[in-house]
Amino acid sequence: MNLLRLLFFLAAQSGPTLASPAADDPFKDLDCTKATVQIELNYCANRDFEAADSKLNALYRGLFGQSDAKGRDRLKASERKWIAWRDKACTVETASDAGGSIAPMEYSNCLTEKTKARIKELARRPH
Repeated sequence: MNLLRLLFFLAAQSGPTLASPAADDPFKDLDCTKATVQIELNYCANRDFEAADSKLNALYRGLFGQSDAKGRDRLKASERKWIAWRDKACTVETASDAGGSIAPMEYSNCLTEKTKARIKELARRPH
């Protein structure tokens, strides 16, 4: 990986969130099945999390729209608590990798795993 591509990636990471892709994203055309260096693997893991998170958000919006006021309040409170739990759980589960180059990938993988489980959980709810 050349230094310029790395610098562009790091600059993009310093933005508001990883979920808002930069227009000049140096990895936008990366084939994640061919990722070999850690920064690419980290990026691909985050991309997987973003996809799972988008799916969860769509499901949540659908459930929210189908609920009455009381149901929306319960769903919103539940989701906020679940997000806080997920983030803390992944922080604990990946603590041994903190500071290492693999840490972003491990954290993103954890978020993805828990988010996919939440999708299954919410999908089983009566609509």
